[in-house]
Amino acid sequence: MAAPAHNYTEDSIKSLDWREHIRLRPGMYIGKLGDGSLPEDGIYVLLKEVIDNCIDEHVMGFGNSIEIDIAEDQTVTVRDYGRGIPLGKLLECAAQINTGAKYDSEAFKRSVGLNGVGIKAVNALSEFFEIQAVRESQTRSIEFSQGLVQYDMGKPKACTEPNGTRIAFRADPEMFAEDTHYRVDFVREMLRFYAWLNPGLTLILRTPAGEEKFKSKDGLMDLIRTKLTESPQYPIIHIEGKDVEIAFTHGTGYGEEYYSFVNGQNTTQGGTHIAAFREAIVQECRDFFKKQYDPADVRGSIIAAISVKVQEPVFESQTKTKLGSTHMEPNGRNLRTHILNTVVSQLDNFLHKHADVAKSLQEKINANEKERKEISGIQKAARENARKAKVCNKKLRDCRVHFDTKDKRREDSTLFITEGDSASGSITKSRDVETQAVFSLRGKPLNCYGLTRKVVYENEEFYLLANALQIEEDLEELRYNRVVLATDADVDGMHIRLLMITYFLQFFPELVRKGHLYILQTPLFRVRNKRQTFYCYSDEERQRAIHICGKNAEITRFKGLGEISPDEFKHFIGPNMRLEPITIRDAAEATLDAEGNPVPVEHKHKTVKEMLSFYMGKNTPERQGYIVDNLRIEQELEFQDTEAPAELAEAA
Repeated sequence: MAAPAHNYTEDSIKSLDWREHIRLRPGMYIGKLGDGSLPEDGIYVLLKEVIDNCIDEHVMGFGNSIEIDIAEDQTVTVRDYGRGIPLGKLLECAAQINTGAKYDSEAFKRSVGLNGVGIKAVNALSEFFEIQAVRESQTRSIEFSQGLVQYDMGKPKACTEPNGTRIAFRADPEMFAEDTHYRVDFVREMLRFYAWLNPGLTLILRTPAGEEKFKSKDGLMDLIRTKLTESPQYPIIHIEGKDVEIAFTHGTGYGEEYYSFVNGQNTTQGGTHIAAFREAIVQECRDFFKKQYDPADVRGSIIAAISVKVQEPVFESQTKTKLGSTHMEPNGRNLRTHILNTVVSQLDNFLHKHADVAKSLQEKINANEKERKEISGIQKAARENARKAKVCNKKLRDCRVHFDTKDKRREDSTLFITEGDSASGSITKSRDVETQAVFSLRGKPLNCYGLTRKVVYENEEFYLLANALQIEEDLEELRYNRVVLATDADVDGMHIRLLMITYFLQFFPELVRKGHLYILQTPLFRVRNKRQTFYCYSDEERQRAIHICGKNAEITRFKGLGEISPDEFKHFIGPNMRLEPITIRDAAEATLDAEGNPVPVEHKHKTVKEMLSFYMGKNTPERQGYIVDNLRIEQELEFQDTEAPAELAEAA
């Protein structure tokens, strides 16, 4: 007998108010919730939504400083010195969706916030939210919890503070994890971008550790200088046109590196403006040097920042990470054509005026072309061997869902890179065959520092890995969203981890820059008694588990992934697995101290190239001295989670 169908009646139709909908579907508004361990986690989107409103005020000519305070209890306070929200509309702006001034294109001509949602999402997802506005010696404030009013000042009161808006909020633990916290380095990076996009604006960050200031004089040129991991091939080229600003140069590494912005919003996934610039740079170089260069030769090793101002931009999601607009304004200029014409005309003028830069640019393109042709034969042979091996490649255990498809689970696609068959055995038996693949290394891979890309095609293991990832040319067809290094927590495991990080930084740095490379954190200890079992990732967690289980608890120290049974391992690579992303640290810190003076860079090696040279180069005596000076005894290491050197790859 068939099961009765669910009754579909008028009672099945439900209407949610604004706060209920945001709390039921937070992903529509802030992406994933997370706990603050990743830069794309929801709490950073909440902070960005608040700061974006302050930036819009500054862009309109009101207020040259923004203050951000992060307290120990993770309460964030943001104060700007703009015009201040009209006091009579304070409640509507904080708690009535689709309400705001951004619909009036005269008040905010090129704003990031368009839908009247941002601040409301912050309000609905906060256990504490307070908004205060100051206008013409009058102030009003309202306090909320989970979007519900807790206190309303009602009538404005006299005030001596300068005009502006202050918003304070604390993320709701019912929505976010209880241990959700802000990582100051992620916040710093966000504020640096705001400073680079808004020369003359000062952003002040206050935390329990102290105060920092962020300010830029040369805007996008400062961004490029900071992001360069090596000496540029020629001085940074700066191009400006109506509503378009671009700065770029070429380095000596591999890949293409772009930082793109729309109305000050960092569009990390690019969009129309990036595609237009990539097309324009190739067209102009072909025309100027009168040679049909391959696009990859022109763009290889380029690092560029592109900022455009668009009236009523169209983004592909509320988080605004990819631009979908085709026009600069409604029924106006074509965005692609405008950027292309601006780049072609301005760059043509620049190259004619600066013959030395033009010569250096051509030399770089020619060098890229020469290298591409040198490896073309090897590349062809490698591809043929890969095709033969693909059918019976026992080192790759693939999954069914991939990142380059339209499957709704594509974001979960993961490739674990393991050391040897022992470690891969546990992961293979425990993995989700739908979204998790395993690539098993044959012991320690080659140290590829200082080698050319030719080695990627000559070394079978390196090429099979690149082929499995589909990253030979670029990341457009990347098959896995997350590439996870799963090595043992011992000396050999750490060495393999460094060798693989070197491989990706050397030949595929864009994989790291785009946030696809991770380290799998597996437990160091298992503490259990007859009733409870705890898996501990640090000595602090071990001590807490012993306190709960009692003095007679059984304590096991895991030193290799192969020691963990598949039944246990499935918990460590499931939905709550601990991943630490590998990030490329900036070449220089763009911060100012309390007096406005530049803060010196503290770490010894300022560029990725210098770090790789020190840790992975042939300077054995120097490195040996460093190891001796920083050596720790075995007992100390036993109870600490060993990490790769922070200067080579900062586990964020």
